[in-house]
Parts: sequence; structure tokens; C-alpha cells
Amino acid sequence: MPVETPASMSALRLIDSHCHLDFDDLAVQMPQVLEAMAANGVVGAMAIGVNMEDFPRVLAIAEAHPHIFASVGVHPEYSECSDPDEATLIRLADHPKVIAIGETGLDYYWQKEKPEWQRERFRRHIRAALAVGKPLVIHTRDSAEDTLRVLKEEGADRVGGIMHCFTETWAVADQALELGFHLSFSGIVTFKNAQTVKEVATRAPLDRILVETDSPYLAPVPYRGKLNQPAYVRYVANEIATLRGLTVEEVAQATTANFLNLFPQTRAALAA
Repeated sequence: MPVETPASMSALRLIDSHCHLDFDDLAVQMPQVLEAMAANGVVGAMAIGVNMEDFPRVLAIAEAHPHIFASVGVHPEYSECSDPDEATLIRLADHPKVIAIGETGLDYYWQKEKPEWQRERFRRHIRAALAVGKPLVIHTRDSAEDTLRVLKEEGADRVGGIMHCFTETWAVADQALELGFHLSFSGIVTFKNAQTVKEVATRAPLDRILVETDSPYLAPVPYRGKLNQPAYVRYVANEIATLRGLTVEEVAQATTANFLNLFPQTRAALAA
């Protein structure tokens, strides 16, 4: 997977806050993925757990590479998989390379009946995060009102976390920020028709934003529709810089500092 690497990118220090390195499209070419990251100034990444069955693969990747960290959780779209109890999540999160609980949250796009089991699972994840003192990685789609309500009811502001692949309105962003969460922007912010996302990326406090790829999905322009990878997070940072009238170096510095502040246990591996 070749990546065009301008010389100016070599001095950047970016962190991909959300990617799926265990998914087959990336896992089968891990050496090339890691090489492209290094060539594009991506100094670290969080590999995201989406179910219990595949979590060992996620953790193995994190254990094998000092600059890769992991999260543990079950994605709200996964209905036919092991459903961990709170104690299981706490046990799995008690590992130095596991820095967050998630991907968790609510998704009513595919589950239009708004199933109660999603909300019950979401609450277990939040309670586990509170028990281990680690931030949450939140997925919300067509469910912002319920997502925010459950976060508030469970006291998630005590650990905060990441509103991953943020695509909601400024009103939702403002409430998430009040709860102590960071907003993470994906390649969607580079899409011409993503005006709502662009507005939030422009208005959000610079010290509360992160960048991500959600790879292998959502490749940014100019790779839209193709296989995504962590190296492409620089296009997300560049778009945010353009929107805010900053340099890409300033956005890289800010988002990397934000990640290190949210996950201080990664500093030794990721800090310059």
C-alpha cells in the first residue's frame, strides 16, 4: 500500500486515536502499515477492540509494538457475539497496554428498534471504565440523545474519553465536551458534503480534539473509497488545519498532546 510522503511530513508527530489493525485487510500487511506510519509521522495508534472473540488479536498487536496501544469492549452493532459482564471487562482492562474501554455506545442506525440490550451493555462498559479508571471510546449513530443521557446517568464524566468518529451537531458536541470528552475526527471531515463535521472541527477547543482514521474504513480524500490505514491520518490533520487557519504542524502538536494528556501511561512510548 504505497503512500505519497512529502518531505514536510517527516517532522510531524501524529497519533491515530482509533484504528482496527486486527482486521484482515490491515493485519495481513502489518509490516507495510507500520512502515507507512513511520514515513508519515504517525508515532502511535490505538487499536480498537470490537468484540471479545477478536480481542486477543488486538492485544497481541499492542504487545508486539511499543507505540501501539489497545482498547477492550464490544461494539454496539455486534449482537451475535459474547457479551461480557462488568467483571470480565475489568479483568481484561487490567493490562498495561489496554488504555481504554470500548468501542462501546449505541447504534440505532442498524438497530432501529432501539434495543434495551444495547443500553444495558453500554452501562456495563461505563461501570467497568469507572472501576478501572480508564477513559471510554464511544460510538454513537442515530442515538446521540440516548448516548448522552446514559453517559450522564452513569457518571461517565469521572473518566471521560473519546467521542470517536464525531459526526454529530455542535449542540451534541457541546454536551459531550461538558462531560469531559474529547472529539475525534476521521476522514469524514475531508468530505465535501460533511459541513456539520467541518463546523464542529472548526469550533471545538483545540485542546479537546483528536484525529483518527477508523481504518480500514473511511479513507480521507484523496483516497476516499479505498482501503484506509493509519498513515492517512495526516490528511485529517491537514483538513482541520485548513479549516482553523492553522498549520498542520500546530494541529499535530495539539492533537498529540491531547492524546498524551488523556492517556498519560502512553507518554514514555509516544512522547518525543
